[in-house]
Amino acid sequence: IAFGTDAGVFPHGENAKEFAYMVEAGMPPEEAIIAATIHAAELCGVSSEVGTLEPGKAGDLIGLRDDPRKNIAVLKSVPFVMRGGTIVKQVP
Repeated sequence: IAFGTDAGVFPHGENAKEFAYMVEAGMPPEEAIIAATIHAAELCGVSSEVGTLEPGKAGDLIGLRDDPRKNIAVLKSVPFVMRGGTIVKQVP
C-alpha cells in the first residue's frame, strides 16, 4: 500500500490527513509513514533517488514536535522542513 490516490487530490496542504485515515482504517502508524516514503517511491519507480535516507539520495527531512508513531496527527503541522540540505521552514 502506498500513500496517495488516483481519485483526485487533496487541497494543497491537506494531504497529511491521509495518514490519519490509514491509521483509522487499522494500519499501524509506522506502516502509514512507510507507505508515504519507501512504498510510494518504489511504486513510482524512483526508489533509487528518494524514499529512504541514504547517501546519494535526495535528503528532504521534517522535524516534528511529537512522535508520529504515538500521535499520527502531528504530521498535519510540520514545524521544520529541510529540502536538499537547505532549511525551508522553521517555526520556533
